[in-house]
Amino acid sequence: MRRGIAGALSLGALMLAAMPAVAQEKTLTVWFSKGFYRSEDESLWATIKKFEEKTGIKVELSQYAIQDMIPKTVAALDSGSPPDVGYADTYNNQAAGKWAFEGKLEDLTDILQPMMGRFAPQTVEHMLLYNDQTKKKAYYGFPMKRQTLHTEIWGDMLEKAGFKAGDIPTGWSEYWSFWCDKVQPAYRQASGTRTYGIGAPMGVESTDSFQSFYAFMDAYDVKLVDNDGKLLVDDPKVRDGLVKALKDYTDPYVKGCVPPSATTWKDPDNNVAFHNKTTVMTHNFTISIAAKWYEDSVNPSATPEQREAAKKAYEELIITAPFPNRPDGKPMTYRADVKHGVVFSGAKNKAAAKEFVKFIMEEDNLRPYIEGALGRWFPVTKDSIESPFWQADKHRKAVYNQFKSGTEPFDYVKNYKFTLLNNENVFAKAMNRVVSEKVPVEKAADEMLARIKQVAAQ
Repeated sequence: MRRGIAGALSLGALMLAAMPAVAQEKTLTVWFSKGFYRSEDESLWATIKKFEEKTGIKVELSQYAIQDMIPKTVAALDSGSPPDVGYADTYNNQAAGKWAFEGKLEDLTDILQPMMGRFAPQTVEHMLLYNDQTKKKAYYGFPMKRQTLHTEIWGDMLEKAGFKAGDIPTGWSEYWSFWCDKVQPAYRQASGTRTYGIGAPMGVESTDSFQSFYAFMDAYDVKLVDNDGKLLVDDPKVRDGLVKALKDYTDPYVKGCVPPSATTWKDPDNNVAFHNKTTVMTHNFTISIAAKWYEDSVNPSATPEQREAAKKAYEELIITAPFPNRPDGKPMTYRADVKHGVVFSGAKNKAAAKEFVKFIMEEDNLRPYIEGALGRWFPVTKDSIESPFWQADKHRKAVYNQFKSGTEPFDYVKNYKFTLLNNENVFAKAMNRVVSEKVPVEKAADEMLARIKQVAAQ
């Protein structure tokens, strides 16, 4: 939390209570997830300072860890005192659809409508959510940034195992077998360490686990809902594809090619395992893994030797790559999250909240915030996508190329009840049923389908 711009929430509440009504109208309460990198937060703080100077509105900013944002927000909503503006990296896929359905979010159509021409395809559409109070859809959020799935590979570890990047197969089954059956044993023999070939997130508290699993479902063309949000889980083809996807995801763990701790990983943990070189490759829903090394390479607090080692890791050793082709030989299609902020319908200062949204969505304000995350997030606007930033190195170019090839939305965009399933993480629970409880894949898949049907049927 940064007290130069904002104090703690409790202090802010006391100050607001003591102020006259006119002064309160000039104060805006904003909650934001803490960034992964200081530059990400610094660009947010700079934007808020610009907003304060331009409007004369004081911003009380509170920043919390990602995992704390939804519990804190839910508690604030339940008490009738939500912030005016909120943003969390998990709002979109674990909460916003439910809040919109319940009438807890403010309609921002009047703000977004004039901006429509600026947005890239498959961005602002994610904000179009259904409100059961009004019985219609509207734009209940403002899109800020996007993310999709990548693989991160240690090129030097691959070489130590006797392989090079050109040896990595592009076929689906051959690709996963390569890391498990060839790279892992060869690297262990060459290094004398118990390193694992694959870092596959499987923790129930990890968003990476269900986001990664969607790629395996997409590989087998599993469609859980149609475009209208109606469930397709009774289709035998869906079950067949889901069983195959779950088997492919869990088989490397069963064969001893994934760290045993992966079943309890939270979102940062596959990153940590990769950074510590206990896995040769991992899949991750941003390039935050590579970007961490870039940040280290320009860290003034690091020694010259540390900065040089980080620079080498970022520029030479780490490979950011797409997934292999699907089992049918077609190129992989990627799901994309669109991360968005919200204005709460119970906000005490909606007018100032909307002014803030307009301001932060201006190109000159949003772009520095996105690029301050060092490639972790991809833009939602056409102009920012073509910024030189995305052509500056191989990792960012890989992100650019994946998004330019087109992405698809997650199921929660079509059926808000999937935010509940994501929050519950039925996908990781099924993985753990297989690898920890030794339940047959078919039974775990059937349990997952039954739970999806129980929660998300319309």
